[in-house]
Amino acid sequence: MLNLKNLPHIQALLLLLIAMVSLQSSCPLAKIFFDQFPILTVSAMRLLLSALILAIIFKIWQIQFQQIKWKAIISYGTALAGMNLLFYLSIDRLPLGIAVSFEFIGPLSVALYYARQKFDFIWVGLAILGLVLLFPFDQAHQPLDPIGIAFALGAGACWALYIIAGQRPSGVSGNHTVCLGMFVGTSLLLPLALFFGVPSTVFEPSNFIYFIALAILASALPFTLEMIALRNLTALSFGTLMSVEPAVAALSGFVFLGEALLWNQWLALATIITASIGCTVTTQKAKAKNQESKH
Repeated sequence: MLNLKNLPHIQALLLLLIAMVSLQSSCPLAKIFFDQFPILTVSAMRLLLSALILAIIFKIWQIQFQQIKWKAIISYGTALAGMNLLFYLSIDRLPLGIAVSFEFIGPLSVALYYARQKFDFIWVGLAILGLVLLFPFDQAHQPLDPIGIAFALGAGACWALYIIAGQRPSGVSGNHTVCLGMFVGTSLLLPLALFFGVPSTVFEPSNFIYFIALAILASALPFTLEMIALRNLTALSFGTLMSVEPAVAALSGFVFLGEALLWNQWLALATIITASIGCTVTTQKAKAKNQESKH
């Protein structure tokens, strides 16, 4: 019988897949909010409510605050805030598929930076090829908003920092790291949101319920799962495996929305899945080899 506790890398991959599905399902909800509220308000409320939800679930008052390594927490929280706000600003100006493609330059850059063996470069290269095949060129025929592209690239840079910062020792558990990081992110975004004006309709019950749903689907659940996964993955593995996310988006559109996939998109899915499996297998073998050499 398969015991996932003995296979932390496989367990981490499953957690990442759940996180990706959660994030993808939240994007349409966020775009609906953009018609009613400023993007800064949506971003700040998402992080604030996520932080409060996780603070209650993980009993933040039990943290040994003197053990916290604030440098790691602040860098993680800053990355969360930047990734959150800049991605929302980018999808307000660009089609979702194009924004995600530009944003993925961040995690793939991290994967390339940490690549050491020839197989590492093969898997990262396959992931890049898959993303190119997934790129919605039919939408790109129209002139792309350069500011939107800049926002997406900025979100990608924050995503790279998020991967690196998430692996640094923070002095507390991964769950508490996510929670404190969200409070740091909130402290950066909320004052700006209040300065530019937060509509009072945010707190109407009909809207507030949707903000809570967005906070859970877009932040609380996926970032908690990703933090757990980051503890069992290298930066190379995480950066490569995150290329599965646009593939999940394309596949969910096919399954749930009946959106037909072109031959190049099917090829992209196969390429990205191959890269993810290959990266997982070779990383596990390298890890096992290192452990054997130590004994």
